[in-house]
Amino acid sequence: MADCSYDVAVIGAGLAGVTAARDLSAEGHSVVLLEARDRIGGRTYTGEAFGRRIEFGGTYVHWTQPHVWHELRRHGIPLAPPLTIETMYWLADGTVHSGSPTAYTDTVAPLAARFFADARTHFPMPFDVTAVDNRSIEKETLESRLDSLDLSAYDRDVLEGTLATLVHSYSEQGLAQALHWAATTSGDWGAFLETAGFWPIEGGTKRLIEAIQNESRADLRLSTPVSAVEDKGSSVVVTTRTGERIRASSAVVALPLNTLGDLTIAPEIPRPARTMIDRKHPVRTAKIWARVRGEIEPFCAVAPVGKNPVNTAKVEYRHDGDTLVVCFASGPSAVGAGDRAGVEAALRTFVPGIDVLETAGHDWAGDPYSQGAWVHHRPGNLTQAAPLLREPHGRIHFAGGDIAAVGVGGIDGALETGAGAARDVAAALAADALV
Repeated sequence: MADCSYDVAVIGAGLAGVTAARDLSAEGHSVVLLEARDRIGGRTYTGEAFGRRIEFGGTYVHWTQPHVWHELRRHGIPLAPPLTIETMYWLADGTVHSGSPTAYTDTVAPLAARFFADARTHFPMPFDVTAVDNRSIEKETLESRLDSLDLSAYDRDVLEGTLATLVHSYSEQGLAQALHWAATTSGDWGAFLETAGFWPIEGGTKRLIEAIQNESRADLRLSTPVSAVEDKGSSVVVTTRTGERIRASSAVVALPLNTLGDLTIAPEIPRPARTMIDRKHPVRTAKIWARVRGEIEPFCAVAPVGKNPVNTAKVEYRHDGDTLVVCFASGPSAVGAGDRAGVEAALRTFVPGIDVLETAGHDWAGDPYSQGAWVHHRPGNLTQAAPLLREPHGRIHFAGGDIAAVGVGGIDGALETGAGAARDVAAALAADALV
């Protein structure tokens, strides 16, 4: 097939890739945006279920997140206020406890304060994860920190429950990333959860990403998976899985960490980054929507991973006289989105008699273009390996929430890295023009 010529080839049309393509094309550069799926959005996905729009992937944003807030204000897109939670349920020491959100917060707060006590010590400047030598803390997992606190069975379950939405494996996920997340909200874990899990976008993430894409002049090509990207010295050659070779001056690789192993990158990237890619990150959490009969009391429920098939559940919307509950399920006992009866049984652990009419979800772990959910780095990768991918690799640049310096694993981090990659590429193209 004939070669194509562009200033920049952007691989991946999630929020990072779409932002990079938009920014570069706005500066007059010729850009091709290559996406393996038949849609843009990556691990954000506003789909249809139960006769309405549903967020199957990344959802929540916050006004304290500068990059996403800038884009929302730029496009006049508001947030959708969540329902007010009236009752909290938490499974601890084999018993389901209940109380007001305030009572639950009072229970969790002293335990979380112990777990995250050194967050700002290790990340005094959260925007620079390399500011302090954290090699010692980077050897620890969530499990090792929990073990070190010498908690009662009840207290440990309470603490694990407040972590559970973001956990798939306590033994594989690094402590450093949890501390870093807390450090971004001044060490307050409750404040971090507020930014990470409550405020959806009115009209869905699709509304935001389409607004960004509508400003772009890039040549968007869907259903075009890429197999290789090679820096030839004076240009980059991107090879699609159909064998087409696309030549560009620079490339931006904006793919999920767990899919980078399917991409041949030449020359080889630094060894720590390669090891991180080969091992993948461990989060395989399932996000499941349940349509529940009737307009039930708004509740939120949590359980330690492995002690209930659903680890967190939260009433999210009212819909046609029923209630939509969003659930997260991890670990060996987790249920899948297709298991209506299993989801119902898991929710009845907290709310006896709850009647699940139907369920829906997307299998992100089984999706070949994601191979997992949001990133939580293994020990060593947050401060040692991921920063290597934030540096230009010759004419190849990387972007994506998985390698973000702040907002790692989230929408804001994806936007920041996309914009950052665009700035770096634009500077490189300007330098080329002077030669």
